[in-house]
Amino acid sequence: MKAIAVIPTTREVQLIDREAPVLSSPTDVKLRMLEVGVCGTDREICAFEYGVPPGGTSHLVIGHESLGEVVELGPAVTRVQCGDLVVPMVRRPCRHEHCAGCRQERQDFCFTGDFHERGIKEAHGFLTELVVDDEKFMNVVPAALRHVAVLVEPLTIAEKALAQVWQVQRRLPWACPVTRGPAEHCHRAVVIGAGPVGLLGAMALVNAGFETTVYSRGAAPNPKASVVESIGARYLDADTVPVGALPELIGNIDLIYEAAGASQVAFEAMKVLGTNGIFCFTGVPGRKGPVAVDTDLIMRNLVLKNQVVLGTVNAGRETFEAAIADLATFNTRWPQAVRALITGRFPLSAHRDLLLGPPTGIKNVLAFA
Repeated sequence: MKAIAVIPTTREVQLIDREAPVLSSPTDVKLRMLEVGVCGTDREICAFEYGVPPGGTSHLVIGHESLGEVVELGPAVTRVQCGDLVVPMVRRPCRHEHCAGCRQERQDFCFTGDFHERGIKEAHGFLTELVVDDEKFMNVVPAALRHVAVLVEPLTIAEKALAQVWQVQRRLPWACPVTRGPAEHCHRAVVIGAGPVGLLGAMALVNAGFETTVYSRGAAPNPKASVVESIGARYLDADTVPVGALPELIGNIDLIYEAAGASQVAFEAMKVLGTNGIFCFTGVPGRKGPVAVDTDLIMRNLVLKNQVVLGTVNAGRETFEAAIADLATFNTRWPQAVRALITGRFPLSAHRDLLLGPPTGIKNVLAFA
């Protein structure tokens, strides 16, 4: 069967032939892969910035944003059935008994760092024709979401971030008044970046009742700005609006959701986070030179304004389930905007252009015939 893999020792990205997997456990499920989204992580792995093959192999099959169809079941499988559409989870738990996160099936909070991640770290990914995995890592998607379900995994980033925001902010009188009207907003959020993670984050924030502004490079009109405006959010061009002007234009900023992986912009934005605000990092910056940061101002604000900074990575089952439910809501509220996030679907033969060429569009998808 065909697969897209990287070979770190020779720094190659190849379309390879692999042996088809077989069920080896009573709870194993075989998937026929339908689609795999291409993201910045895949491109960075293909640039050999990171990515670790499984032990004993020289190559790593990439791809972690996926959608598959169940085609074969082990005898003890109960969570899924043949014909189901599923989105598999990405991270697999470490084997250490003392890791409280992994032992409670919350490997997204692994304490040891010895987890595996499919398509990223020591486990083959989903950019291959057939995949076998345990049923506990499968998340069933309604057939009505077939055309957008590949967006579930990137949406889990926003879902996990919001879950943590609500949990952390319980320390404050932060809840919105029960009497507020349907057109009113209690909290203001800024999303930094208008890639898929940023735009899905903006949808999640608007859906949660935040007055939402997306701050990204590129003058409107453009496709990303059109998506932002169609969901009732505001788009600001970072090339013409300085970060320091955001509070004047927006007011007190309650939440900044960073989704660009640009540390210079992120730490500049941290300076304008409002009183009782929370800053959430989701991006991982590339390997660049050091940037200047006004540490005194940031530290002063964190203390005097009761601010919190958190980072979030990967996702657990609850977050995948929340993403599937919210994607269905988004698809009802903003069907054209959700569809617009997927710029195009391409055959495996186009993998080099998508993975190694200049980035284009919003979300490109490799589809299996």
